[in-house]
Amino acid sequence: MRFQRFKIWIALAFFATLFSALPAGAEPTLDNGTCLTCHDGKKGKLEVPPGPEGKARTLRSIAGDKFGQSVHANMQCVACHTDITDSAEKGNSHTKNATQPLKKVDCANCHQELWEQTVKRGKEAERPRLGVVAKNIEAYRKSFHARPNADDKTKPNAACDNCHDTHSFNVPPKNTPQHNQWRLSIPTVCGAACHTEQLEAYNGSVHGQENAKKMLAQAAVCSDCHTAHGITNTSGDAFKLTVSANCGNCHTEKLESYKDTFHGRISSLGYAYTAKCFDCHGSHQILRADDPKSKVSKDNRMATCRTCHNAKKGLPEVPVGFASFQPHGNSHDFKKYPQIWVAWQIMVQLLVGTFGFFWLHTALWFYREWKERQQRAGKPHIKADSVPAHMKGKHVQRFSRTWRIAHLTFALSLMTLTLTGMPLFYPDVAWAPVIMSALGGPHAAGLIHRVAAVIFAGVFFWHLIYMVWGIARNWKTFELFGPNSMIPNLQDGRDMIAMFKWFFGQGPRPKFDRWTYWEKFDYWAPFWGVTIIGVSGLIMWLPGFFGAFLPGWVFNVAAIFHGEEAFLAVVFLFTVHFFNNHFRPDKFPLEVVMFTGTFSLEEFKHDHGVEYQRLLDSGELEKLLVDAPSPAKLAASKVLGFCLITIGLTLLTLVGIGFFKG
Repeated sequence: MRFQRFKIWIALAFFATLFSALPAGAEPTLDNGTCLTCHDGKKGKLEVPPGPEGKARTLRSIAGDKFGQSVHANMQCVACHTDITDSAEKGNSHTKNATQPLKKVDCANCHQELWEQTVKRGKEAERPRLGVVAKNIEAYRKSFHARPNADDKTKPNAACDNCHDTHSFNVPPKNTPQHNQWRLSIPTVCGAACHTEQLEAYNGSVHGQENAKKMLAQAAVCSDCHTAHGITNTSGDAFKLTVSANCGNCHTEKLESYKDTFHGRISSLGYAYTAKCFDCHGSHQILRADDPKSKVSKDNRMATCRTCHNAKKGLPEVPVGFASFQPHGNSHDFKKYPQIWVAWQIMVQLLVGTFGFFWLHTALWFYREWKERQQRAGKPHIKADSVPAHMKGKHVQRFSRTWRIAHLTFALSLMTLTLTGMPLFYPDVAWAPVIMSALGGPHAAGLIHRVAAVIFAGVFFWHLIYMVWGIARNWKTFELFGPNSMIPNLQDGRDMIAMFKWFFGQGPRPKFDRWTYWEKFDYWAPFWGVTIIGVSGLIMWLPGFFGAFLPGWVFNVAAIFHGEEAFLAVVFLFTVHFFNNHFRPDKFPLEVVMFTGTFSLEEFKHDHGVEYQRLLDSGELEKLLVDAPSPAKLAASKVLGFCLITIGLTLLTLVGIGFFKG
């Protein structure tokens, strides 16, 4: 008994000594346990008496178990509520000056300072999540939510705590049931307090139905389309230019097919005025395409198109053909899009066949001429004594001024068409928006493109009329398969076989008449090219007219024909045509006959030996002889030729970059 009393006195003496050591007025530390004795919600409402502003407030309670599982669980309450210095018994605001309200907790600055200290210490790799938070803060400060509220300028539209319950915030790991539940709660967090109308529309949409009724959690929620922190004004260009990509995070195939349309290409270039996903499908109230109430259902599609395609916006009225246009047509799905699939297959076979043959032809030709050049040990490929002595130094007139002007106009208009069309064909590569901006934007580029197309077609039709008139005028002497005709004949086939024999060293280089087989191909290629490019371009130029009597899939097919045939023309001209006339060893670096109109008699005999001999034997050769071009004319021709070749190779390089990176 005596021992028990002794222990009690010892304990009392210990605590007396401990408390006597505390300074006067000192209190126990305000740890989380102390705070939760009042703020755990078990004592009912915590009401703060009115302050200087005359408003009373009810403080919310904190669930200790949820706080213990949050990302802030290891932090003390007073680490954020820094102006709390004592307990509630001392005053209604926990501060020494009870008449002043507590300061608002500044989440953003706190996290920003923590990240800056982390960077200063070189510890970024140890705290990567803090870096993510810092980026989110930067995005938030530029967002619509960070702007002052219209009703109360002292508050932002939404602060961190409006979306994140900072006392229980914790994003569960992905691919877990807890994460699914967290995602499913996002629409309610956004809509219940602020965006009530949008929440109601969303709940009735296909996304809302998938999430709310089927509990899938994979369907889109608010943050998928609007982002979580960088929320911008939905009527601004910044949002419009990114929202389709956000849709594409789930609808990848639809995004790719959309980007192949005129609407998508213009958007990819950075211009916001063409239709985006929400223009056709709606925003919060998106329904399945087969739903009768959907904006893209068969009964509503035309009305949806008319919201943009109307006279008020400077576009032709929606024709009936738009109803069957396939904005997400896939060239790889024959069952669903047979016309698009067939059109694509035709163009692929044409591209592969044309390039396969002529690139092989070019490679073999280069190899053979290069080998013969080595064997000549640098000697000229044309012998100086190959023509009669009295004709030496003379030239032969091959192209008149009219043909040279037509060729130059044709070339310049084609290069202009290439320059103005490439950005739409490859809108995702880095050079595309730069060129489009330099051209003055899509509207200006489109106008330039159409003017160049009219010039290009004008030269083509002028040539047709001129040729028909010439044939009619000389009908009695005209020979359909004669030596001066551009009509392919059996001799062209024999010449091509002989040429391949020469490529492989199995025979001499053949001698040609006035027109070689590759020159005839160059001549006839624009006939199908202009037809395909011209007709398809005209259909896309005048959709209101053609859509009145043609089905919508024709526009899908026209886009394929127009783009792929243009690609074929550009690549063929700036590779095969350039090689045949300028880059093969016997002509490198430049052939000026199309610029001067003449070439030397020796060159004439070498390139067109059959015609040379025929004219020599008939005595007509001397009638065609002219003086060599003056040095000034020759120099000007070379400058012009090199300029055109440089432009062509530059365009070819851009097309190559677009093809491999676009």
